[in-house]
Amino acid sequence: MRFNETTKETAKTLNYEGAKAYKMSPEMELYSAVVTCMVDDSYYEAAEERLVRIRELIGKCKPEFTAKLAVYARTAMNMRSIPVVLAVELAKISSGNDLVQRLVSNIVRRADEITEVLAYYQTANERTETKKLNRLSKQLQKGLQQAFNRFDEYQFAKYNRDTAVKLRDALFIVHPKAKDGAQQQIFNKIVDNKLDTPYTWETELSALGQQNFENAEAKAAAFRAKWEELLDSGKVGYMALLRNIRNILQANVSAEHVKELCKALSFPDAVRKSKQLPFRFLSAYRETSKIENGFAPQIMDALEKAAAISSENIAGFDENTRVVVACDVSGSMQCTISQRSSIQNYDIGLMLGMLLKNRCKNVISGIFGNTWKVVNLPSTCILSNVDAFYKREGEVGYSTNGYLVVKDLLDRKLEMNKIFIFTDCQMWNSRGDGETMQREWSKYKKICPQAKLYLFDLSGYGNTPLNIAEKDVYLLAGWSDKVFDTLAALEKGENGLAEINKIVL
Repeated sequence: MRFNETTKETAKTLNYEGAKAYKMSPEMELYSAVVTCMVDDSYYEAAEERLVRIRELIGKCKPEFTAKLAVYARTAMNMRSIPVVLAVELAKISSGNDLVQRLVSNIVRRADEITEVLAYYQTANERTETKKLNRLSKQLQKGLQQAFNRFDEYQFAKYNRDTAVKLRDALFIVHPKAKDGAQQQIFNKIVDNKLDTPYTWETELSALGQQNFENAEAKAAAFRAKWEELLDSGKVGYMALLRNIRNILQANVSAEHVKELCKALSFPDAVRKSKQLPFRFLSAYRETSKIENGFAPQIMDALEKAAAISSENIAGFDENTRVVVACDVSGSMQCTISQRSSIQNYDIGLMLGMLLKNRCKNVISGIFGNTWKVVNLPSTCILSNVDAFYKREGEVGYSTNGYLVVKDLLDRKLEMNKIFIFTDCQMWNSRGDGETMQREWSKYKKICPQAKLYLFDLSGYGNTPLNIAEKDVYLLAGWSDKVFDTLAALEKGENGLAEINKIVL
């Protein structure tokens, strides 16, 4: 019996399908688990199991790395729940320095995130007594005090909701010190529940919905006028526009206002500032395609333009770089990312794959399940390409024979520079012939030594089908187009965690 096993041996494990796989370092595993987490059940892992694994990984990583990862998840990946989890879990094991204070101050970007931090704190600490938020972590408290000083009355009022932990509760628990007299007046209004009702599309439509109308025609005319007023005001946020396309069209707004909507959706600065996750465009595109309205195609075109704009910062590759984009369409990928979403990992993989395809000149693209199938589609249509792939998923079956992507290149003696695989990394061989991704890649490197393989991990289960520590194999993770910043860092010779480690708290 060998007690001092080699690193190569101890790195091996089994994935959820029982196939041989490779472990990640604690930092890489925490990174992949965090940026693919909606704090909800996934195909192979329940939400609580993911949280338990994250807690264990936090204990294995340096606190500074965990703090930077939380800020990265909030600011680069535009995630809201998981940074709160990291901050609270880090506070539970904090050594007493001001790291957690700086972290909380960095991740609280909306007024309601103050109450989100407190709500998760009482849950994570299993508080059941009457005063569930007593004995609050001092560093969390100081970070939230700084956050309180960041928002004005409109922002507080917009998120002053009837939740388990209210803004009023948070004010009493955190005890922020007002920076001036004007802010003290705002704090007093929070205490007295007298914040001025903000002008938002929600409040305007809610007020209109409470009115009485003579008949259905009068009500329809009022809602049409209100949506036209809201579009003219320019005060409807980008996310709200994406989510209300159906409501706006069903209100029968004028042709001029449809043009205004299309312009707002495809205006370059608005798209860049919106910080939307790519699949948000896909959700809006699919929803719009189902609307029986003559203006729907115009809006679909605007969404295509928006998706193209969102891909502008992806470096991409020219015609001299031969690229493969392979998307996993197996059964485990067809799991929604949360109970509140219709978006699947399948969709995210296709969306990121088509964003990359849009930025490359020499691309072989396709899907794999039981088999691998090359599918040629135009590079310019990102959203319609995703749907074209989506409609063909049954053509390749539902296993995860990712090794066939590389085997096909070997069989055809195609020398490619970059191979990108968008997957949940739970690959296995349903054919029982013993072939694996690791084995096929080793063969391929002998005939094409310059080739590099990039695994885009969309589920964060903590293992990979290849050893990412050797033979030009790299791991990236996440659902945001910002994942391509990590790709750019890798291309410069930096490691996969470089974008996280660059963060200054």
